[in-house]
Amino acid sequence: MQKRQLGFPQFAWGVLAYNLAVILWGAYVRATGSGAGCGNRWPLCNGAVLLRTPQAQTIIEFTHRLTSALAVVLVSSLLVWCWRNTSKGDWARYSSLLALLLLFNEALLGALLVLFELVGQDRSHSRVLFLCMHFGNTLLLLAALVLTAQWLSKGCRRFSVIKNRAEIVAVAFGLLATMSIGITGSVAALGDTLFPATSLRASLIQDFSSGNILLRLRFLHPVAAAIGAMYVVWLIQKSLGNRGHSSSQVVTLAGVLIGQIGLGILNVILLAPVWLQIVHLLVAELFWVLVVLASANLLFATVDCNSDARMVVDSKAIPSRALRSDFVVKS
Repeated sequence: MQKRQLGFPQFAWGVLAYNLAVILWGAYVRATGSGAGCGNRWPLCNGAVLLRTPQAQTIIEFTHRLTSALAVVLVSSLLVWCWRNTSKGDWARYSSLLALLLLFNEALLGALLVLFELVGQDRSHSRVLFLCMHFGNTLLLLAALVLTAQWLSKGCRRFSVIKNRAEIVAVAFGLLATMSIGITGSVAALGDTLFPATSLRASLIQDFSSGNILLRLRFLHPVAAAIGAMYVVWLIQKSLGNRGHSSSQVVTLAGVLIGQIGLGILNVILLAPVWLQIVHLLVAELFWVLVVLASANLLFATVDCNSDARMVVDSKAIPSRALRSDFVVKS
């Protein structure tokens, strides 16, 4: 029997929305070069708990740390709530636990960026590596949170993996391809921040003439976007034939895909202003959330959670003598 509590799924969706906002603010920290606003101290800001005569960059970075700390509290609360109000075997329990572990890893990677001074105007290979790990972990965190919210919203929270191996492999590689869009996009955005161009022509010249890895890797983003878009088109096609998938969700995914491509082109033409980078990232987050939901609907089949309950009810409705006689006959 599934346990239900009013407001539980809504809280899970709210935690997801809050973490989306924290990620956007983190992008603003990077875009404004405020990552070094608290020096190389963590979790304290410049060695102090309270800010003294702070500068704008210090306020931006300190705010990000405060909102991240609140995210830990919210995800921890979600985990406790899940384990107290769901039944044994419900998948939401394990996805919420995974979300908290990924959030702790997110904090660790963020701390290492600060402690190793891979922030501000740093252009090293180490920063690129940590940035890729950081954003990859961010996408996995969002996936765990959205699956938790989705599964809590369903009457049945137990599933089985489909037996079609070809589709399983396609979904796995497709999700990796979609993740690569975000990871290469974060690298491209850092390159836009550290190497601002005065014109589109100058930006293209930078990509092919500069020896810095951030500019050399920018071309990977459109390549990854093209590969990931092919998976999403395939996913949309498969979802349209899946009765368990909402048609409105499929239409939304298609619209977000088209919008994200348009924003990417506009971002290149306008030379990546900060406000457009934030909007581009917001749509990218929503795009990832929709892709995860569509992939999960295709990959996982709902188990009949009420079958045991119906058996109990049916057995109670049959007189005990009838049960005994039936047992004797079958024996």
